[in-house]
Amino acid sequence: MRTDSSPGTLPAREHLPAAPAGTPVLDVVIPVYNEEKDLQPCVRRLHEHLARTFPYAFRITIADNASTDTTPRVAARLAAQLPEVTVRRLEQKGRGRALRTVWSASNAPVLAYMDVDLSTDLNALLPLVAPLISGHSDLAIGSRLARSSRVVRGPKREFISRAYNLILRGSLQARFSDAQCGFKAIRREVAQALLPLVEDTGWFFDTEMLVLAERAGLRIHEVPVDWVDDPDSTVHLVRTATDDLKGVWRVGRALATGSLPLDRLTRPFGDDPRDREIKDVPKGLARQLVGFCVVGGLSTLFYLLLYSGFRVFTGSQAANALALLVSAVANTAANRRLTFGVRGRGGAVRHQAQGLVVFGIGLALTSGSLAALGAATSEPAHSTELAVLIAANLAATVLRFLLFRAWVFPDRREGGTAPAGPYAYDTTPLRAGDAADPWRDVTAQLLPARPHDTDARDLR
Repeated sequence: MRTDSSPGTLPAREHLPAAPAGTPVLDVVIPVYNEEKDLQPCVRRLHEHLARTFPYAFRITIADNASTDTTPRVAARLAAQLPEVTVRRLEQKGRGRALRTVWSASNAPVLAYMDVDLSTDLNALLPLVAPLISGHSDLAIGSRLARSSRVVRGPKREFISRAYNLILRGSLQARFSDAQCGFKAIRREVAQALLPLVEDTGWFFDTEMLVLAERAGLRIHEVPVDWVDDPDSTVHLVRTATDDLKGVWRVGRALATGSLPLDRLTRPFGDDPRDREIKDVPKGLARQLVGFCVVGGLSTLFYLLLYSGFRVFTGSQAANALALLVSAVANTAANRRLTFGVRGRGGAVRHQAQGLVVFGIGLALTSGSLAALGAATSEPAHSTELAVLIAANLAATVLRFLLFRAWVFPDRREGGTAPAGPYAYDTTPLRAGDAADPWRDVTAQLLPARPHDTDARDLR
């Protein structure tokens, strides 16, 4: 499947419309396991902060991960005393499982979560969710590694956090700065499309969600936070680190094989839904040209190395044919995945067969050039042969790109037909009013639920 700026399953981002009275705009989930001591002060502090500073209706959901102490009774008492607090009991442990369960069932258009210890300063909560409410971003995360963040924690946790960040950047090419800070938010329609692709149910849930979102081109907003380490944290660092590394391997392998249908998460270009009505505009041409040039440059180097190696054992024509054949197979595979964004095994054999036809054209051009050089001089220098081959390959490159774009990897979605294969899925774009979702149908702006509440004091 192609991954360009054309629309996928998700609609264009829009400012959230006004909600009916009592309907929460924000649902903050607090996953807990045996937190009978910290749960009540945490929830009351969060509730007080939101009641004073958050201008819209909200909900706090306690996600009880099969606690065996008195946490369920504490949660039930809080829900009875505070109307904005609800409780969801799960019989299995796992932070990721809890978030997936609650977020999938929530009717709030903005979903967030934070750790029960409230290590993150609550003053960052409104900046966290504001880009989601306004329609600017799809996800938002608190970052302890941003330059303006202020963090208090021990050297061991500092080392582990930064080492993990380097692993993500080196292995999964992640660009977000902090995967594991327990302070994140997501728009509901994004969660509905993204969560089915996330497999992890534990601590790696955050990382997997962010990596897939970033690879799909969703916008992730980062908020610098003030964060104080909880010395009584029950997180098992060694087991968590081991599980995270297994998750990095699993996600990296899935991305490399193209088994994840990330195109269903693409957004149309721009926030104005009218952008989807623009006709006859080539989609992704600039990106494809850059990708094709990069792949072509690497393929040319690979071809020249192969030619030089084969030339030791055989003549120039045979060496050229062998080198061009091997590099053509690699070039087609690389362009299929990197330049034209085709994922999965569907159509791979057909693409390689068409690529071999393109290879035949390139072979004819380069072989003809060598034949012309042989007719001009009986014993051409090796450097002269390479120069002629480079010129011939440059001429064939332009034709190869045109054939790849128009024949081998055409954008079938422009004609309304999705690519077939085991990873095919419906890519029909949603338009305003298609879904029976009041959050998309209403066009009024959000109105403050507490317009007279202007007290900015912090209760921390």
